[in-house]
Amino acid sequence: IYKRGVHPSKAPRHIAVIMDGNRRYGKKRYGFATRGHWDGSKKLVDFAQWCQSEGIQILSVYAFSTENWNRDPSEVIALMKIFAKYCEEIRVQALKRGIRVRVLSTETHQIPNDVKLGIKKLTEDTAHCDSFIMNICLSYGGRGEILNACKSIVADVEQKKIRARDVTEAEIGKRMLTSHCDVDPDLVIRTSGEMRISNFLLWQIAYSEIYFLDMQWPEITKKDLMQVIQNYAQERQRRYGK
Repeated sequence: IYKRGVHPSKAPRHIAVIMDGNRRYGKKRYGFATRGHWDGSKKLVDFAQWCQSEGIQILSVYAFSTENWNRDPSEVIALMKIFAKYCEEIRVQALKRGIRVRVLSTETHQIPNDVKLGIKKLTEDTAHCDSFIMNICLSYGGRGEILNACKSIVADVEQKKIRARDVTEAEIGKRMLTSHCDVDPDLVIRTSGEMRISNFLLWQIAYSEIYFLDMQWPEITKKDLMQVIQNYAQERQRRYGK
């Protein structure tokens, strides 16, 4: 029984989240930014369970952008350690709940080998799960994703696998990292109070409803998620340009 009080036909099928505010939360609560990232990782496990229990089919989260590699090296190293640890925790929880996990990256060369191994085990071991999809965007950039898709099309045109005049939005969509999803994000949630997209799923969120929440990511609760879903169903009208 869903607690959101929303008819399934009006509920979102795909939610995307920009998990912002971990550093600020860590500094304010513990005096250390890194502690906020640990709490933020724990919150992702909870959030995925909330979504699944409310009938959401797909969750896509922004874990680490390609621009984040420019942060202080000590913070990047700490983040990679967190990813390596939580790959295993997420794997265990995903197998219990039938969650298929995919990790979407537009640049992989900078990802440490231990994280790559954790990602490989996580994605391979959950490949058979079909109750819920969780996309984790790691070393990801929306512009880079579109650029990579365009390069792929150019290569196919040069090899005469496709004609330039036959390139359509659908053809580009097939080359997006989310091509396995049968629906683009219905809504995007960004925490921390910042009001920007930050190069996240630029192609996919063209018509998504956007919610900016004035709280740090580790502070979000299931009640907050329910309120967003209720507002989406009751007050937002998706027009798709009509």
